[in-house]
Amino acid sequence: MIAPCPTPFNMAAYVLAAGALSPDKIALEILRANGAERWSFARLEAAVRGTGAGLAALGLRPGARVLLRMGNSVDFPLAYLGAIAVGLVPVPTSTALTGPEITAMAQDLSPALVIAGEDVTLPDHPAPVLTLERLRALRNLPPCAYDMGSPDRPAYIVFTSGSGGRPRAVVHAHRAVWARRMMWEGWYGLRAHDRMMHAGAFNWTYTLGTGLMDPWAIGATALVVEPGAPLGLLMRRHDATIFAAVPGVYRQLLEGGKLRQMPHLRHGLSAGEKLPEATRTAWAAATGTEIFEALGMSECSTYISGSPARPAPPGALGYPQDGRRVTVLEGDEGILAIHRDDPGLMLGYLGAGGLDLPLQGEWFVTGDRVARAEGGAITYLGRDDDMMNAGGFRVSPLEVERALADHPEIDDIAVTDIDIRPDVRIIAAFYTAPQPLDEAALNAFAAARLARYKQPRLYRHLPRLPRGANGKLSRRALRALFKADDDKS
Repeated sequence: MIAPCPTPFNMAAYVLAAGALSPDKIALEILRANGAERWSFARLEAAVRGTGAGLAALGLRPGARVLLRMGNSVDFPLAYLGAIAVGLVPVPTSTALTGPEITAMAQDLSPALVIAGEDVTLPDHPAPVLTLERLRALRNLPPCAYDMGSPDRPAYIVFTSGSGGRPRAVVHAHRAVWARRMMWEGWYGLRAHDRMMHAGAFNWTYTLGTGLMDPWAIGATALVVEPGAPLGLLMRRHDATIFAAVPGVYRQLLEGGKLRQMPHLRHGLSAGEKLPEATRTAWAAATGTEIFEALGMSECSTYISGSPARPAPPGALGYPQDGRRVTVLEGDEGILAIHRDDPGLMLGYLGAGGLDLPLQGEWFVTGDRVARAEGGAITYLGRDDDMMNAGGFRVSPLEVERALADHPEIDDIAVTDIDIRPDVRIIAAFYTAPQPLDEAALNAFAAARLARYKQPRLYRHLPRLPRGANGKLSRRALRALFKADDDKS
């Protein structure tokens, strides 16, 4: 069990406190094919606190929201932690989002400031924009004082696809980062001497938490790879001891059979979607290391996992982390639920009337269906709703359908994810129209309205969509229809 979060508390101050004990140690390496950008803990904290001072000098008051529209550079964590340091509430977002998508988010947020990189789509919103050039100038300002306060006040906001088809703003408290200490033993096996490599983008909560905040909070080094750089080579060259990624990245590294033993790698971490057993086995054979898997969600990060200290039994996902307050509704097979007092649970969804934490009694229902064995091991059985998984991102089919339904020649549209080969799932769109439509034109239509990871990879023209007697669409029937057609071909 972890101790309760101390008070007063500030997430940024906590994340950087361990590094102050070894200020010259490297906190961050951004790895490129031809080199690396390195930041010591002393340099990192000075830049964070300078950034915080500059943001406060703009007249932003504690609690104001700051929309982050930046790519995979060190500017992202500096702006993120700098905002939190002075009590602002940063909102990281993907640079892949289109104008309509980010505008809808901004309307929900009413941000006081947008921090934007070059060539990144901005929302149609009156909030002032701070460029990277101006942001970088803030680093050298005298350090801000940390805004200390209740650990239950809002610290940051992330967006997740909701079952209603519209992304929802998830508000997390400062205490959320303290609750992540349960993962240090319950999933990572994290130590201060580790060099944690993460393959994701800075704007993703998996990267921000597992790849940056947690290593820094324990005084370890974070390794983040520039997009397109050779992961396997850099893992060896920079002595990564823990590697974190989604299952698709592990599969890509294994393709071609060229992955070699990693002399410094202790183990890998996987989250975002179910890890195929074939991938786990192939990785162990190629590298001599295990992959420990975790289940989580934007509303509570990860809470079920295997770890070096307590590996998951064969076929199971893992165990509730020590200190988590979770249960399985309906007995030993049912829906996972998180108690309202779990320290890592969100404050709620941002809505017009304030924060909304939907509960059934005392429980937040996750929608993940699992089986619980004797001894507490959890086996993941899938989503209880129709949410799709695209490369580790949860995507609502309703959101994709709504975007494609505006096509003037489409009469009816349905979207689901399908298996195209073992361990590979993609988003597919099934539509009715007077005649089959040009797929390149459909791709272009989707690209103008949806981020790349939300866009269908396959389109199928049908004479009608499968619906029940009450008119309800059957996505299960769509998957079966695709499989039957695929088996014939």
